[in-house]
Amino acid sequence: MFTQETAFTITADHIAQYAAHLQEQERAKNTVKKYVHDLHDFMAFLNGQPITKGAVIAWKEHLADTYTPATVNSMLAAVNGFFHFMDWPKLSVKPLKVQRPLFCDENREMTRAEYVRLVDAARRQGNERLALLLQTICATGIRVSELRFITVEAAALGRTVVSNKGKRRTVFLPGKLCKLLKKYLKKQKITEGSVFVTRTGKPLDRSNIWRDMKALCESAGVEPDKVFPHNLRHLFARTYYSLEKDLSRLADILGHSNVTTTRIYTAESGFVHARQMEQLGLILTT
Repeated sequence: MFTQETAFTITADHIAQYAAHLQEQERAKNTVKKYVHDLHDFMAFLNGQPITKGAVIAWKEHLADTYTPATVNSMLAAVNGFFHFMDWPKLSVKPLKVQRPLFCDENREMTRAEYVRLVDAARRQGNERLALLLQTICATGIRVSELRFITVEAAALGRTVVSNKGKRRTVFLPGKLCKLLKKYLKKQKITEGSVFVTRTGKPLDRSNIWRDMKALCESAGVEPDKVFPHNLRHLFARTYYSLEKDLSRLADILGHSNVTTTRIYTAESGFVHARQMEQLGLILTT
């Protein structure tokens, strides 16, 4: 199947060791899970064949025919990291070159009007917790995995310290949000711990939140492809940047190590980009 080269063998035990290494490096739980999944995908592609540089390149080409460049690069990062862990650096391959998009896909990005309709739909359905959760993510820009840091104490102080991906940052809560949180806490008789919990008192997990948000789509008149927690974070980023134009500060608020990631969040839609081009007034009419 592949050319004659120096070959290596990958086993499930190797992957388990790598996963343990990632955990020791304090990598996020979801990151470890994804890397392990990507390695198993690579093993499936090999179909029992040994690993060679040619095999890795063939997998890269296979991925490029199937996924977006960003997805391909994330999968290559998992495998390259594994090769370095195993001291097989010569097997590593280069990521695909990706040009930063000038604008985002308006069919995927949530608008403020759609966000308002989602909150209203949650209220109409009597799901006060979900309505408040949507506003909490959108008003602070936190990740859905960071909701557990929105606690009774945070609502009282107007800020919280978030620990994520080996970093800590302070997240401030708007006064109006704190008022809503306190009202909700009093009504639900929650006196300590996280605000957003299940009936048994456990913090809501990502799947619960995802499912509840999707249930609002029809009533809110919002396309399901737009309705997921991370899109609220994007809406926060675009709204903040439109007012402040401070990319570095926004990166700090979002917990990004690199402003390149933040730029992706602040990209406007193609419609806005086209309108800006029209406003340049550089076409001369006769």
